[in-house]
Amino acid sequence: MNTTEARCPCGNARLAIHAPPRFRMLCHCTICQRFNQAPFADVLVYRAADVQLPEPGTVEFSTWKPPPNVQRGTCPECGAAAVETFHASLLPKLTMVPRSMLPADADLPEPTAHFFYETRVADADDALPRHEGFLSSQWAFLKYYLRSRRNR
Repeated sequence: MNTTEARCPCGNARLAIHAPPRFRMLCHCTICQRFNQAPFADVLVYRAADVQLPEPGTVEFSTWKPPPNVQRGTCPECGAAAVETFHASLLPKLTMVPRSMLPADADLPEPTAHFFYETRVADADDALPRHEGFLSSQWAFLKYYLRSRRNR
């Protein structure tokens, strides 16, 4: 795969992506709704090693909920959701990139499932699996990640 540049709407926050995503998810948790300023987050999940994070100062990271396993970064210029990093002991380091950061013509997988569906703002009009609750959503996330590793 060639390197793909992901960038926020104003172009200030830029990421370099060096491999295809592991999977794509639609997250309806209230944190993702607030962070993405949308009814749900459409994000692509990558191994952390496959994404070159933006230059220091071009993204402002914050913790939205302890423990700080997920750091969410926004562009300080336009306020757009730019990137999320996931680091937890015994689990792989991952980087999640909002679909909106990638070029419109990017060759991306279709979404895999809905997560935290119980907190949705509106019902989804598709046949994707729906995972409700913390444990179910977390287990499904891990399952999709592990399945993506087998397919490579």
